Amino acid sequence: MSEPITLRQWNRTLLSRQHLLERVDEDAIEVLDRCVGMQSQDPRAAFFGLWSRVAGFDPAELDELLTEREVVRIALLRSTVFLIDAEDARWIRPLAEPILRREIAEAHVPRLVEADPSRVIADAAELLTGRELSGTDLGTQLAHRHPAENPSTLTGIARCGLPLVQVPPRGLWRGRGAPTYRLFDEWAGPGAPAVEGEDARADLIRLYLRGFGPATVKAIQTWAGMTGLRSLVEKMEADWELVRLTGPHGETLYDLDGLGFADPDTPAPARLVAPFDHVIGVSADRVRVADPELFRRTVTPNGRSPGFVFADGFLVGTWHLDGDGGIRIEMLREVTKTEEREIDAEVERLRAFLSAP
Repeated sequence: MSEPITLRQWNRTLLSRQHLLERVDEDAIEVLDRCVGMQSQDPRAAFFGLWSRVAGFDPAELDELLTEREVVRIALLRSTVFLIDAEDARWIRPLAEPILRREIAEAHVPRLVEADPSRVIADAAELLTGRELSGTDLGTQLAHRHPAENPSTLTGIARCGLPLVQVPPRGLWRGRGAPTYRLFDEWAGPGAPAVEGEDARADLIRLYLRGFGPATVKAIQTWAGMTGLRSLVEKMEADWELVRLTGPHGETLYDLDGLGFADPDTPAPARLVAPFDHVIGVSADRVRVADPELFRRTVTPNGRSPGFVFADGFLVGTWHLDGDGGIRIEMLREVTKTEEREIDAEVERLRAFLSAP
């Protein structure tokens, strides 16, 4: 095992791979791929995620990717909605099947009166073939076939049991409305997954480490919503594909061989990080960007995520959009005058982004 890496080195390496040290002049889909998609149950969160990473990001670019069906919004890992490259969704969606099936069994089946969930899924596939339906309409039509059941429960089963894309206008920058669903193969086009089984799980590990490494096995599994990946990680290490490291608190970390680390003295300008952003929102290695006590103060009872304010690479506060279009900052700890100026500059940058035509 190598010498331990410091917390600051771990922090800067993550932020460098996530393009949060310096905005990059790249296409949005390239950055989206490098981040392995972005969490998108809040439809605008991915726009803010790309704004914080891409120089001069124009939301029309992402709108076009959505309407041209190059990227999709779909329930994937952890049964949460991702905005992701459509071809990545094609092979990652099968990996999410176990947790989606578990959600059916644990969250939806106990609410059924008499319906067979497999019949509900088959009926939903039939109803959606060749057309799109809003979640409400899908539930209503399923309830005609299963009159004893709650329509929202039936829609929940369909969402987990079928690869359903949430189609525009929901998900667009100025889009509104409730989720409307299409079958993935009808929306993105038919095709076979690029990789399957253990090879697909290994690819998922590679993608996570490329974008978020070095990382613990627990962090990989938490983000993926999977268990049992340790043996595969150790096999990849034994095959000289991964290297093992020691974290600043004695953690066992893994990384892709040859990627290297960022200079711990690299400046980390202030950033307004998106709500639900995977750099902080779903991470067993969150200590690399946030003091645990400060993060606990950002957690809300309803599970809604604020935006996060970073200074010198670490969490210092939260940001929120007010109803009148304003931006509200809530600090969790004191910052230096220089950091305060950087945060103010980011707020002005976000204000300009929000007001642009």
